[in-house]
Amino acid sequence: MSAREDILGRIRAALQDSPEVPDIPREYRAESGLDQDALVHLLVDRLVDYKAQVSVVDAAGVPARIAELLAEARSFVVPAGLDAGWLAGLDGGPGAGRLRPDSAAAPLSVAELDSTDAVVTGSAVAVAETGTIILDGSPNQGRRAITLVPDHHICVVQVADIAGILPEALRRIDGTRPLTMISGPSATSDIELERVEGVHGPRRLDVIIAR
Repeated sequence: MSAREDILGRIRAALQDSPEVPDIPREYRAESGLDQDALVHLLVDRLVDYKAQVSVVDAAGVPARIAELLAEARSFVVPAGLDAGWLAGLDGGPGAGRLRPDSAAAPLSVAELDSTDAVVTGSAVAVAETGTIILDGSPNQGRRAITLVPDHHICVVQVADIAGILPEALRRIDGTRPLTMISGPSATSDIELERVEGVHGPRRLDVIIAR
């Protein structure tokens, strides 16, 4: 008998009496009860605590803020489905020769992404209580790689997409999609508790909350 057959045999033996699956209690909080202003305030507080830079602007102010954040970037990548209007504040029009579009049909290589200064994306939903931004690979967010390799991530969060707590956020997304959860810039600590940033993703995170 092979190891595989042995393992499967033990599983069958354990399940031969067909035990009933118990009901799972779901008595956790399902709603935060916070209004929009409170959600924005809480999300900003959590993101700043995680060392992200946060700007709260009117929707019309998004292009100018993105242009300001990209002023020193030699190049930046955007997913194919990003709102072109968000790049309208760049001198010389969208990209001004620095833009590198990325799509599933024409993906940038890891080397190209590694040589790119920044990435601009939208977001699927943000969780105010935990300060977590969730990307789901939608057209305005693109492939996971583009948000993990460049050193600077500029992420636009719509106020309407802010949920108070995680159960609220999970109801808004498709769990079968490739999800990336972001809580501040990438950081870790070594055995001596020395904080090191940029190990697993962008060293710098700028969040633009659009009202």
